[in-house]
Amino acid sequence: MEINLIDLQKKLRNDGILISFCGRFSQEIIEELGDAVKKYLETESISQNDTYNVFSIFIEQTQNIKNYSASKSSSPIGGKIANSGIVTIGKSENGHFVSSGNIIESKDVDALTGKLDIVSSLDKIGLKKLYKEQMKKEVQIDSAGAGLGLIDMARKASGPLKYSLVKLDEEFHFFTLRVNI
Repeated sequence: MEINLIDLQKKLRNDGILISFCGRFSQEIIEELGDAVKKYLETESISQNDTYNVFSIFIEQTQNIKNYSASKSSSPIGGKIANSGIVTIGKSENGHFVSSGNIIESKDVDALTGKLDIVSSLDKIGLKKLYKEQMKKEVQIDSAGAGLGLIDMARKASGPLKYSLVKLDEEFHFFTLRVNI
C-alpha cells in the first residue's frame, strides 16, 4: 500500500484540523502533547481565555481516553481499546474545537450517553448548578470520577457537547466527542 500523505494533509486541512494524535495515551504523551498544544495555541491569534479552554478541554478528553483504557487494561480487549484513541484540535468558522474518539465496550454505551444527554441538555446556569451538586457528592472508590470533566467541558463550550457512536460489532462501538469553543 502506498502512503499518500498529501491526500491526508488535504483532508485534514479541509476539515480544519490543526493538530492530531492517534494511538495509546500515556500520562507522558498527554503532557508532551499538552506542551505542544499550548505552544501552538500561543502562536494563534485567539484570546487567552479561548487558549485556556482549548487546552483544558484537550487535557480532559485525553485523560478520559487514558482512564477508560486503564479501566479495561486487565481485560483481553484492553490493548484494542488502548490503541484506539484519537484527538484532534481544529478551527472552524465559529472558533476552535477539540474532538476525541476511542473504542468503548457496548455495555458502557448507555451509561455514557445518559450522562452526555443530561449535560448537553443544560444551559450555563443548569451546568453551574449540576457542577456544584456533583462537587458535594462523595466519589465512589470504584468510580472513574464524579463526572465533573464532562460538566466542565460543557461549561467551557460555546454550545452543547456533540457526540456520535458507530457500532463496530456486538461488543464494541467507536465513540466520538466534539466540543466547540
